Amino acid sequence: MSFLAIAVTIIVTMVDSARFVRFYDDAYSRTPAEAALYARWRALGARGKADHVIALCARAGRRPSSTLEVGCGDGALLSELRRRGFGGRLCGVEITQAAVSIARQRAELDSIELYDGVHLPSPDGAFELGILSHVLEHVPDPADLLREVARACEAVLVEVPLEANLSARRSVKREHAAEVGHVQRLDRRAIHAIIAGAGLTIAGELDDPLPVTVHRFFASGGSARAAASAKWALRAGLHRVAPALARRAFTLHYACLCLPAS
Repeated sequence: MSFLAIAVTIIVTMVDSARFVRFYDDAYSRTPAEAALYARWRALGARGKADHVIALCARAGRRPSSTLEVGCGDGALLSELRRRGFGGRLCGVEITQAAVSIARQRAELDSIELYDGVHLPSPDGAFELGILSHVLEHVPDPADLLREVARACEAVLVEVPLEANLSARRSVKREHAAEVGHVQRLDRRAIHAIIAGAGLTIAGELDDPLPVTVHRFFASGGSARAAASAKWALRAGLHRVAPALARRAFTLHYACLCLPAS
């Protein structure tokens, strides 16, 4: 690669990083009422994410004594892991100062640091477990980020939404995905390719249609809650009897534990 090509790549990366930082700073800079609502939303989501982390680590016979969450947001998942006595030393890194400031208020966490979104300030193998929970769909080169996390962590737990499906093709869903910063539209084949491209293999995986409490969270009024409950029942039932069909029909959350391919 020529010097000019390298320089252009560096400039583009810096511009993209600055754009992402501004986007997520805005996401954490809300009115007090909005901040409280979304804090409850992230806490609810953290319970399901923690279920996935613990279940997949148990399947692989792993109980880490140190955990690094990359893209830790406000620290909700790490706090949920601490509440359950899982993960050992719990640390997080984030690209936005707004989220770092919120997460640092959680005294139960060991370390929360700001990082550049590309290079982790950790030596090779510094942590037994790395977590990338709903991060890879937000970055332009997910394999590069996964490779960097795998450098610093002996195992990596990845979770993403599977949005390459019929329901997510609707314009309202595409607009919502863009609004929340999704730049990747993934299915199982795509995430498997990303993992292989990062030099990793899958030690265990699962997907989840999410509990009824998640589907009902933003529902306002009895009819909206009833509709959300019906939606959950349909999705959970189809996922139970025909998971492959469910993946093609609507968005599931997919999680897997990744280990070095060697």
